[in-house]
Formats: sequence, structure tokens, C-alpha cells
Amino acid sequence: MRDDDPRLPTSPGFWRSPLRGTWFTSVLGLVLLVGVTVLFVTGLLSYAAYNPDLAPVNDQTPDKGLLGFYLFSWPTDPSWLYRLTQGLHVTLGITLIPVLLAKLWSVVPKLFALPPARSLAHALERISLLLLVGGGLFEFTTGVLNIQLDYVFPGSFYPLHFYGAWVFFAAFLAHAALKTPKALRAVRERRRGDGGQASPGPDAGGTASPRPDAPTVDRRGALWFVGGASLLLFLTTAGQSVGGALRRTALLAPHGWADPGGGPNGFQINKTAAYAGVGTEQTTAETWRLVVTGRGGRTVRLTRADLLRLPQHSAALPIACVEGWSTADQWWRGVRLRDLAALVGHDGDPPDVLVESLQLHGAFRRAALRADQVADPRSLLALRVNGEDLSPDHGYPARVIVPAAPGVLNTKWVARMTFGDL
Repeated sequence: MRDDDPRLPTSPGFWRSPLRGTWFTSVLGLVLLVGVTVLFVTGLLSYAAYNPDLAPVNDQTPDKGLLGFYLFSWPTDPSWLYRLTQGLHVTLGITLIPVLLAKLWSVVPKLFALPPARSLAHALERISLLLLVGGGLFEFTTGVLNIQLDYVFPGSFYPLHFYGAWVFFAAFLAHAALKTPKALRAVRERRRGDGGQASPGPDAGGTASPRPDAPTVDRRGALWFVGGASLLLFLTTAGQSVGGALRRTALLAPHGWADPGGGPNGFQINKTAAYAGVGTEQTTAETWRLVVTGRGGRTVRLTRADLLRLPQHSAALPIACVEGWSTADQWWRGVRLRDLAALVGHDGDPPDVLVESLQLHGAFRRAALRADQVADPRSLLALRVNGEDLSPDHGYPARVIVPAAPGVLNTKWVARMTFGDL
């Protein structure tokens, strides 16, 4: 068969949809230009929130090198900061899926265009498009799988998503630099009153069919369809970050349904005691001790009763996780981290701390917190929540709660705390 045979995808005549065209592709591209940029920035913020330069236990991408140039010490104010940035990252990512798919559909004829490379510059452009399309699909796919707690891909999510984001965004920037001026011009110059159809004449983007089928919907209608799909995904996802009554609307989020159980401990859980391998035999008053080590190796061992005799403080703080879900503010009560540091010789400005859990398996069995997080008066070793002892799934006998920190850094079933330079 010849390359121009309409039965082959390499022939422009194979693609008959009347919806493809420069204007349609340009509108979708401009939406992605803004949306993907916000996704990239909030993704970098999520990585910074783990304080990866603090200690190896926090850094899931130890070979990041220059890619970590922007990192800064994650603040504790406002307390809902991570809840906002990661909720935006996850919700926007899911909302943009129909836009991304529609954009790829609109330009798919160019994927089969022959010859594959008309010049060296054209060959480089095609290679960059492979990185762009492949990177975009990889990032969105692994992100959705992570949200659904379905780790079917090989390797750790953290380095895969981190390195994939840099590859994808580098290709995205190069593509945006080349195509944004053309997209803006196409949107400005479209004829008024044309129903979103392309203007007569050749299609500058090379996506419009030379022999289109009869239209059943115009391009504006197709954009409304894409926007409606995005709105539906937004409405069935955003509630996991907003909380309250809207949580029941988050049908696509694993933590989006009604709060588990009831009573004071009836709020979302990132991992259960059974998952972590923490049994009641490890957490009884007779067996559990908190080991706190500080200056000069000074060490104290505290029972839960000892901790309850120390000055107790309360803080209203949410839990927010990398999967995008968060809780409303819960009232936590326990011992300030800076008071525990003072017990082992760190009076005044407290240092960093390494927190270790009874957890037997899974990521973040240990986590490091910066000195500013330790010093914040709202940072607690919590013993109670909402007026009741912690449940086993919420970290009984004691857990860390720190303002603005990702959920995995709020270590549960704490067994040891080591204050000092990490």
C-alpha cells in the first residue's frame, strides 16, 4: 500500500474527524500550559516538604544532585500549607486528565506523519515529542496509581515520579517555547461566529483532516465536553482535600468516603496498625517505653504514665498526605517535642530529631524533623486526640504531630527519639 493510501494511519485521509484543527489543539495546549506548570511547582513543593536534605531517611531520591537546587527548609506556618499545596497538586492532576487525553487525540495524526524526519531539526523535535508524550503519560499514570495506593509499577514511587517530572517538564518547556506563540495567534485570529470551526484554508498545525466526515458537534461543543469531564473528575476528587460533608463526594479517592468508625478517633488513617505490624503486645503499659536520647548520649526511658505526668499541651492540626487526602483539624494533646528535647539536655533552642517507630515494614519507619519543627509549640508527641486516647490505628501509645508536615513525617507508634545533629 502507498503512504497516501487512506486505509493507512500514515495518510492524512485516514483521520476523518472534523474536530481536529489548529484552534482546537491550541485551546487545549494553553490550558495545559497553565495547568502543568502549576502541577510541576506544587510537585516540587511536595518534595521540599519532606526536608530531603535533612537526613537520608527522609530522602527517597538520594542521587538527585543538581535537581535539588531549589530545596529550602519547609516551614510550619501556616499549619495547613501542605494540605493546600498537595491537595491542589493531586486534584488538579486528576482534573487535567481529560484535557491531556483530548490534546493527545487532537495531534495523533502527526505521530504517524511520514517521513519521520525531514531534517536534523525536525528529528530532534520528534524526539522531544516522544519525551513529552511519554513523560506526560508516565507522570499522570504513576500519580493516579499512587493516589489509589496501587503500586503495580517497578521501583519506588518517589524517585520514579521525581525524575520523570524533570524529564517531562524539560520537554514540556521546550515544546511550549516553540508552540505557545502559534497557539496564542491561532486563538486570537479565529473567525468570530464560526462555531469553533477552523478558518478556510490549509491547517497550519497539520492536524485537520483534508477529507473530514460530516460534523455531529462543533469544536466548541467538543471543548465543553472535555471541560465537563474535567469538572466531573474535580467534583468526585476535591472533597478528599476539602473535608467535611464534601468528603462523601470524593468517589475516586481511596480516603474520600465517610470517616472510618465513629467517635473522637473517627477520621482518616494513612496506615493501620495491622499493616505496620504493630500488635497490642508491643504497646501495653508493661512493654512499651519511649527512649529519648540527647546531648552527650543522655537517655531517659519513659512510660506512657510518665509522659502523661509531664506538662500537657493541645494543638488543632490537620493530617495531610501525599495522596492528596487530608483531615479537618483534630484536637491533639500531649507533650511538646521541645520539652522532650529539654529532658535530655537541649535547653533553649532544640535541635533536629530522628523519630523511630515500632512499625516493622513499609516506608518511613523512621523520619527526621528539623529544629524549627521541633521548636514549634504546636509540635507534639500526642497521647490523645479529640479528648480520647489515641486508637491503635492512629498511633497508640504515642505519635508525632507537626504543623504543615506531610502525613508520613507524623510518625505513629513512636518508640525512640534522638535529638541532635543528624
